[in-house]
Amino acid sequence: MSELEVRSTTEQEGGPRGDAEAITTKERSQFQMIARQFFRHRLAVGSLVVLILIALFAFVGPLLWPFDHTIHREIPIGERPTWSHPFGTTRQGHDYFGQMMRATQQTLKVGLVVAIMVSGIGTLMGALAGFYRGLVDSVIMRGVDILIIVPLLAVVLVLSTAFRTTSWYHVALIIGAFGWLGTSRVVRGMVLSLREQEFVEASRALGASDARIMGRHLVPNAIGVIIVDATLWIAIAILIEATLSFIGFGITIPDTSLGLLIQSAQTMIFTRPELFYIPGVFLIIICLSINFIGDGLRDALDPKQQTVRK
Repeated sequence: MSELEVRSTTEQEGGPRGDAEAITTKERSQFQMIARQFFRHRLAVGSLVVLILIALFAFVGPLLWPFDHTIHREIPIGERPTWSHPFGTTRQGHDYFGQMMRATQQTLKVGLVVAIMVSGIGTLMGALAGFYRGLVDSVIMRGVDILIIVPLLAVVLVLSTAFRTTSWYHVALIIGAFGWLGTSRVVRGMVLSLREQEFVEASRALGASDARIMGRHLVPNAIGVIIVDATLWIAIAILIEATLSFIGFGITIPDTSLGLLIQSAQTMIFTRPELFYIPGVFLIIICLSINFIGDGLRDALDPKQQTVRK
């Protein structure tokens, strides 16, 4: 094509266009990039769907199902699974489907409350220790060092016995009160590496208070690690609660949990195996789903795996 033809074609199209006009893609926000990265992790997305279905089963199911977790005199006892009772009934007169809804609900409550407590207390203590260093850091970290050598399960077991806990929130409070130690050390390390950055020095020069620097700059930059840690703590708390309930020091009758259902059915593992394996399978699925979601969040929140797209 000759130079005259090229010029004519360009004029017909409205003249030459600059680079800025040629760009058609939109700038993505940080949340959009994280969401895009997370949804690329198929296993994490599938686990999220499974966990949502389990949560609906636990929290919405009891509103629709005619039988709760208590004893019902009108239902047949010791019945195998049927359409009316999909998981069967117990010798005491419980509808096992209703019991599973309640048990899953209580187990998930424990995990969520513990994760919130661990993240909140651990982030606060770690941020204070890393930001102020010196005496504050020494006091907090030496206390953490002393407490962290004591097995968490042993501490929870002793306190559960001392306070005679029977409710899910008692168990959750005890686990959360001593579960933040590892989180505080992780957050402290992040804050120590961030406190000398230029944006923190700029905030100090502008007169920002210590609380504002920690709340607006340091903690948000460590939020990825905190979220992943909180996600994993849901699974850890669920397993600790199941262990406590299984050995008789966690949630007790008339309430129920997955660990308590497993404990109650262990003597019937050969005669009524479904009563033992159903809550066990639920427990495994919940913990695996949460771990896979944590893997997906870790990959999505890792800045090394994100590229800024315009």
